[in-house]
This record gives sequence, structure tokens and C-alpha cells, in this order.
Amino acid sequence: MIEDYRIVVARIRQELKELEQVASRAERAIAAAKRQPEDQDLYTDSAALSLHDFYSGFERIFHHIASSVDASVPAGHDWHRDLLRQMGIGIPQLRPEVLSQKNVTMLSEYLAFRHVVRNVYAFQFDPVRVERLVLRLPSVLAQIRDDLETFAKFLDQLISQLERGE
Repeated sequence: MIEDYRIVVARIRQELKELEQVASRAERAIAAAKRQPEDQDLYTDSAALSLHDFYSGFERIFHHIASSVDASVPAGHDWHRDLLRQMGIGIPQLRPEVLSQKNVTMLSEYLAFRHVVRNVYAFQFDPVRVERLVLRLPSVLAQIRDDLETFAKFLDQLISQLERGE
């Protein structure tokens, strides 16, 4: 169990570093679209893919927490949405909430957009929506990072307690 928790903490911190790069790429794509409006569609496609990756990175973290800490990963048609909701609830005698309800709601929009990326042709992306989601990335990342770092610290403390036999 201790090793599983250490892996979860390490994966959270590694994914957060990578998500910073994803957010930066999305921001660069939107900036390039403004500089080269004749290629806006290409840059919008790039930004949309980065938005897809952004949510997917968080979902990898959540899946790892669900499997390694909660020992329960949602299944079925709505498993993506159920996994996000699961991160917004504390589990008595096991763990606190991973995300605040505000952040669950905020990430729901990115989950919905990821579904769009997977199910429509790129030329159908709404450039205004893509830009709006990208412009919010720094704030969203900072807020989710805070929640995940708080959760990682909880696991660090739990590891210490388990090692001391408490």
C-alpha cells in the first residue's frame, strides 16, 4: 500500500509538469492563430488537440487515484464523468476529496470538449470556444494543481504515518 501511494504522488507531480507544457502549447497555438489569421484553422486544430490532452492528463491522474487509493474505478458508458465526480467526493476512512466541487464543475467543460474533439471533424471546431478554453488554462491549471498538491501532501502524511506504524 505504501508503495502504491508513493507511485500516486510521483505520478501526480510528473503529470502536472507535463500539463504545464500542454497548456503552453495550446497558448502558443492561439497566439499563432492571431498572428497568422490565414492559418487560423490549423492553429485552432492544434489548440483543440492540446485541450484534449489537457483533460486526458488529469483523467490519467484520477484513474490512478481511483485504482490505487480508492480501489474502485467507474465502469460503463459514463465512466469518464463518474470518475470526475468521484474525485469531488471524500471517502470516509479512506481519503478527502481530491478536487473541490468548483474544480469538478470547471473540469466538466474540458471533459465535454474532449468528447467533441473525439467525435467531430477538426474543421467543425468552434474557434471562439477553443480560444476561450485555452485562455482559461493558466487559471484552471493553477486551481487544479493546488487541489492535487493538497491531495499529494495528504498521501505523503499518510505514508509517514504508515511507516511509523500509526
